[in-house]
Amino acid sequence: MTERGGTSTPGADAGGERVRRFRRTAGSAAGFGRAQGRGAGRLPVRSAVRGARIAALPVAYAGRQAAGLGRKAIGRPADEVDRDIRLRTAQHIFEVLGELKGCAAKLGQLLAIYELALPPEIAEPYRIALARLQDSGPVMLPTVVRAVMAESLGPEWRSLFLEFDDRRACAASIGQVHRGVWQDGTPVAVKLMYPGGRAAVAADLRQLRRLSTVAKVFLPSADVLGVTEAICDCVERELDFAAEAESQRTFAAAYADDPDFRVPRVIAQRGDVLVTEWLEGTPVPAIVERGSREQRDRVGMLLVRFMASTWLRSGLLYTDPHPGNFRLLPDGRLGVLDFGACLPWPPDGFDALAEDYTRALFRGGPDDLGSTARRHGFAEPDRPIDDSALYKVVSPCMEPLRHDTYRLSNPWLRKHVLRVTNPRLSNIVRQLTMPVYMTPFARAVLTAVGALCQLEAETSYRDEIARWFPHLDAIAYGTAEPGEPEDAPGRLQGPVELALVRERRRKGRQPRSSIERTG
Repeated sequence: MTERGGTSTPGADAGGERVRRFRRTAGSAAGFGRAQGRGAGRLPVRSAVRGARIAALPVAYAGRQAAGLGRKAIGRPADEVDRDIRLRTAQHIFEVLGELKGCAAKLGQLLAIYELALPPEIAEPYRIALARLQDSGPVMLPTVVRAVMAESLGPEWRSLFLEFDDRRACAASIGQVHRGVWQDGTPVAVKLMYPGGRAAVAADLRQLRRLSTVAKVFLPSADVLGVTEAICDCVERELDFAAEAESQRTFAAAYADDPDFRVPRVIAQRGDVLVTEWLEGTPVPAIVERGSREQRDRVGMLLVRFMASTWLRSGLLYTDPHPGNFRLLPDGRLGVLDFGACLPWPPDGFDALAEDYTRALFRGGPDDLGSTARRHGFAEPDRPIDDSALYKVVSPCMEPLRHDTYRLSNPWLRKHVLRVTNPRLSNIVRQLTMPVYMTPFARAVLTAVGALCQLEAETSYRDEIARWFPHLDAIAYGTAEPGEPEDAPGRLQGPVELALVRERRRKGRQPRSSIERTG
């Protein structure tokens, strides 16, 4: 029993016990996955069992919702009931994902944003389970590793290496990475796919599409099925090592000899094996955990610079900027890994969308934002929405771009995610949708913002965007008119001189704050 203001709170005590119980359950679920891996080094692919477990998730969620209505009807506090539903759903999701081990690690990365939306006392079990899911991939035994190498590179595969370590150096989302030395003396990273990994992920994705019904609680007007398909496409793309190698070659050429970034060269790719240069450096998750303020800010600045420049330099969107895909190198550059989730960008209409939203949010007001949302497919054209309510939700998210420097943090992100995902019927976001083609971009932005908040990075986000998109800065600060052709997206071949952008900004009209426009 918890004492609060002289009265006992049984619900709080019960909730605390559920959190403690889930902490133990999350660990056991992840441990179960590791034990399976140690036993065989293969992913379970029995689709009937896997499908039944996943299919049970939305059914159980619907049952909890129905039971919750009954408890509310007899007088239980709504917040307490909703908290209990979220906690039990979290427990069920991670129990299932911890056992399946198909694309659980990748789904865990996507679920990490949801964890940020929860109050700290509920977020803790999500955070524990997510961390263990990321580290619970089955470990391939040396005999299995050698079999995968022989199948992809041929029976004489060892002749390609001067050295090869049978023990894994680190886990990957659908496999693991080994260290080696190529025949020419180059230190290399060798990524292998788990045996049965392709079939396991395909089976998971077929069934996980059923989970889209759960998302309706947050976005009942959205094309959840279409967005789910787009997410599944992104995951399936990461199974194609040949496409990943081609994307990495494109990035390596685009960022060759760059003073800020290092993309390792592709040495070889055959079958389910990808060999690239090994990068020595500090993994960004380690910097998140114990890095200095200087390291955090530098990594944050470089992450924004990289993400803002990718499609202008390579023609591809890098959609998976979670911390595990980056290293801070000894020379201060940011090393970038894992190019399995890249795709051509931008699609038709994206440039106009970026310009219109910039104009509405920095120079316009609620009416402009509402019309922009309808024009670009974020709201149904004939459905009335509260433009002022929409503006109050969206405009504050632009605050990092309204200041010379800004520090992001998990509390900042939690505040905005909670506002967006609030399941109350009055939440304007519940009336919105999103064009399916924007799904990879949304994934990239949300993942990058999540990484920046974990780093608590302070930098000039405004300047980093202006470096590559000066026309958007000009629109925001009133130095360009609608339809102005100069500095059009896609024609920019390199970073602009920021001093010129700042001077033009100084002479332009300052955009009004979100408070001024909604007050």
